[in-house]
Amino acid sequence: MKPKTSTLRPQTAAAVILIVTVLLAALVLRMSNGGVLSAHYNVTTCEGRAEYLAALGWTVDPKTETAQEITLPREIDGVLADYNDLQRKQGFDLRPYSGLGCTVYSYVVTNYETEEPVLCTIYLYKNRVIAGDVHSTAMDGFMHGIRKN
Repeated sequence: MKPKTSTLRPQTAAAVILIVTVLLAALVLRMSNGGVLSAHYNVTTCEGRAEYLAALGWTVDPKTETAQEITLPREIDGVLADYNDLQRKQGFDLRPYSGLGCTVYSYVVTNYETEEPVLCTIYLYKNRVIAGDVHSTAMDGFMHGIRKN
């Protein structure tokens, strides 16, 4: 007597493949909010950071780049907690980097429709973007995430 072998019907196999494909696509879209997108660009260079920001919809002037080494506080509270809420809405989170050093790069945005200067800031930890924002320099200005909606 032959032992029964289990085989998937073609319809079942196709359904499983379709479900896995949809789940993987959703995961890629969720992760491409900014952080994982930076893996596709050499953000260790000014040109690479400008290309990364261009992929998000921002044209920046590389000649205006400033860089600053900072250490994130161990406690994410107060104003930084509010800032992290903004980051979490766009797929970043500063909490895993609490107490660690990172580099903050800022650029003048040239494709924002305002009279006042607008800056784009990104935070890098070990060559990976971990946060970012676009903000005006006016006292009563604005700030939003780097994802252009």
